[in-house]
Amino acid sequence: MITRKLCTGLSLIIAMLFLFVCTLPAGAASKTVILATTTSTQDSGLLDVLVPLFEKESGFQVKTISVGSGQAMKMGEKGEADVLLVHSPDAEKKFMLDGFGSSRRLVMHNDFVIVGPAADPARIKGGKAADALKRIAQAGVIFVSRGDNSGTHAKEKGLWKGASVNPEGQKWYQQTGLGMGQTLSVAAEKKGYTITDRATYLSLKKGLGLVILLEGDSKQLNIYHVIELNQVKWPKVNTKGGKAFADFMLAKKTQEIIGSFGTDTFGAPLFFPDGGKTPEELGL
Repeated sequence: MITRKLCTGLSLIIAMLFLFVCTLPAGAASKTVILATTTSTQDSGLLDVLVPLFEKESGFQVKTISVGSGQAMKMGEKGEADVLLVHSPDAEKKFMLDGFGSSRRLVMHNDFVIVGPAADPARIKGGKAADALKRIAQAGVIFVSRGDNSGTHAKEKGLWKGASVNPEGQKWYQQTGLGMGQTLSVAAEKKGYTITDRATYLSLKKGLGLVILLEGDSKQLNIYHVIELNQVKWPKVNTKGGKAFADFMLAKKTQEIIGSFGTDTFGAPLFFPDGGKTPEELGL
């Protein structure tokens, strides 16, 4: 038989524990950090290197959700992530203006390239992005788009606009609704063109049968920022964990890893570290 005194004691302990948890700062009790990020950081293998290091140094466990930048920011708008690592600057600026983020910091960059079959049926090699897209449209050669509201898709739409071409509804314009790695596979299968970040392409290049046909256009810079969520708007977000991850991405050691990542395999880094730089220093 449980005595009344014992019941009273247990009730008091439970009440004290409840009070303790309720008075903790938001997110302080959680050791899990939900990272919403782009498929390129996952497909390139960069996060396979960085996440275990962060977990070891910080004591946090990272749950990575790899989607397009647009979907990652939608998660942030709903308070479904603790920190974002994304590459869609215009959408990011709106995200911050709408009050969903508390901090947005420049992390790294690489670039976008247009890849396609070596035969290059639309004859785009060596030109500018606008001319290349016009030639693809005129030739009616298959172009494979992610079509997923990702940072890459946003960049692609901007390039079509700059070329004064509306590809929507055209038979040669096919949208996958998938991530970069899968979209590259579809483009390879259909012997079509697509726009990709350089890192994902290089990490998956073997076996694709696609080659870089256009690169070096200044309009194709691919900029990544880390964004911490606004605790005022989302009190349950793990702000401590989110800040720890954001700080980790800007730390000197991490930036050095980013700057050398891919060199052993590809002879050149897949990303260029930008911690502490301003947009002006990148020519933006």
